[in-house]
Amino acid sequence: MSQSIRIAISGGGLAGATLFNVLHRFAHLDVHIFESAAAFKEAGMAIGITRNAQAALERMGPTAVQALERAGAVPMRRVRFVVAQGEEQGRVVGEIDEKTAGKRLTSIVHRAALLRELLSDAPQDHLHASKKLEFVNRRHDGSLELQFTDGTSHDCDILIGADGIHSTVRNIILDGICAAAPRSTGVWLIMALMPYAEAQASIGRERIDLEEACEYSWLGHGTYILHNLLSEGQLVQFVIASKDEEGEHDQWRRAVSCDEIKSLYHNWPQHLRTAVEGLFCKEPDHQAMYLWEHPPVPTYVSGPLCVMGDAAHATTPWQGSGGGMSIEDSFILATLLGRSTTRNDALAALKAYDQVRRPRTQRIVESSRITGSILTGTSEETRRYIDTPGKLLGRWDFILDLDMEKHRDEAISAMDQELDVA
Repeated sequence: MSQSIRIAISGGGLAGATLFNVLHRFAHLDVHIFESAAAFKEAGMAIGITRNAQAALERMGPTAVQALERAGAVPMRRVRFVVAQGEEQGRVVGEIDEKTAGKRLTSIVHRAALLRELLSDAPQDHLHASKKLEFVNRRHDGSLELQFTDGTSHDCDILIGADGIHSTVRNIILDGICAAAPRSTGVWLIMALMPYAEAQASIGRERIDLEEACEYSWLGHGTYILHNLLSEGQLVQFVIASKDEEGEHDQWRRAVSCDEIKSLYHNWPQHLRTAVEGLFCKEPDHQAMYLWEHPPVPTYVSGPLCVMGDAAHATTPWQGSGGGMSIEDSFILATLLGRSTTRNDALAALKAYDQVRRPRTQRIVESSRITGSILTGTSEETRRYIDTPGKLLGRWDFILDLDMEKHRDEAISAMDQELDVA
């Protein structure tokens, strides 16, 4: 009988949980997942699972799809982009309808709910909380010893870093590469969740309707608002964003006062001003989160180590693809590692993963940053995108229309080529 391949996943957020959901079902893989926090949990915004990501989930098996459904994901029937300020206020500059397009658009799901469902049937003795990775010792036989800050250790053959934008595994892989550090975009955002009835009363029944769920993006002058539905329609996510005039910096958060929020949105449509003030002006100030991203790097892999999700390609949320990229990563890694029966197979799998995933994910990171400048009205190109029918929505085509089976086959072919060379 062949020996199991020992795989460790560092990071118990959505990226790591999605991969673990699939990998632990392979009998020949011994998979453990380690989370630095005291519990496996997610915080922050809801995320969009676009049709490319849903296609990846479907190919990973029924449990992954069921997790999305049980988490209360709400399919958006329509996506709409609207001018929020100036003489053209209220003008729709981009819209796509699920029925007209004949394709799925995106489903909105709360991060915490999806994480809970992805791990709902996981073997509990393979889930390890309060395990912050400190360093990795590469042994002469090719195996790895993981050392955690609590003094414990774990032996494995493959280490997958799903440990977020501040990834320890990424730092090990890219040691000495200055460009590996994340960079700020200078844009901050604040999000809030509203009960469905309250959102209807504030934003309007014509815009908040579970039967015809629509995701709205409102384009301002250095400002932006998004709202959509989640949790089976019980909640509405409401996000405000703005770009600081002083440009990029090294802060991760900053306080935004109620007065500053009012000044930014004072000439927006009345229903949006009402929602903004009701959500964000009950307190004198709020902690806003700055948006950071990862610059391009030459590799996501170093021997038996690799990174995925935000650890590999942290991105801004403008094209709703952070979660989707993590799901695609999981699909490709699970496919390749599922075909691996030896440690050498697994090493070839990681090289193939890097070869097919890095160009796509880095392109999406760059596209999202540019899209953000268009949506917030801080790009010289904004006017052209607003005035050219279909141009704005076209920025999503290369993301959404990926042929997932072809992408998988390219990865398998790359793995086979690596093994042939070896």
